Amino acid sequence: MFDHVSIGVSDIKRAGKFYDAVLKPLDVTRLSDGDTSLGYGEKSAGLWLLAVGTPPKPDMESGLHFCFQAKSRAAVDAFHAAALKLGGKDNGKPGVRADYNPKYYAAFVVDPDGYRIEAYCGK
Repeated sequence: MFDHVSIGVSDIKRAGKFYDAVLKPLDVTRLSDGDTSLGYGEKSAGLWLLAVGTPPKPDMESGLHFCFQAKSRAAVDAFHAAALKLGGKDNGKPGVRADYNPKYYAAFVVDPDGYRIEAYCGK
């Protein structure tokens, strides 16, 4: 359905360091590197980070979040650990979410700009 998603960030270098680390366990890498934008994906950029003067204000009640697919539960764990190490805030430790599905293994964090992100594995 979507080709890509772009989000505005307040500090492109900090965001790049954060997303380089948290997406690495998910086999997602930086494919485009610029002074004002960074693109991440496996084969083509599906997530774009844009340096903006006024990124959206964090709103935990908005319902907005981005979920990344993980190939293993270990990758979900590594995503969560990397996020916390680089300034992300825990928003749900790695574990099974049986109320979603008995095999739904996920972790939730808030990135340094206030975006809620998730890594999920269905195995």
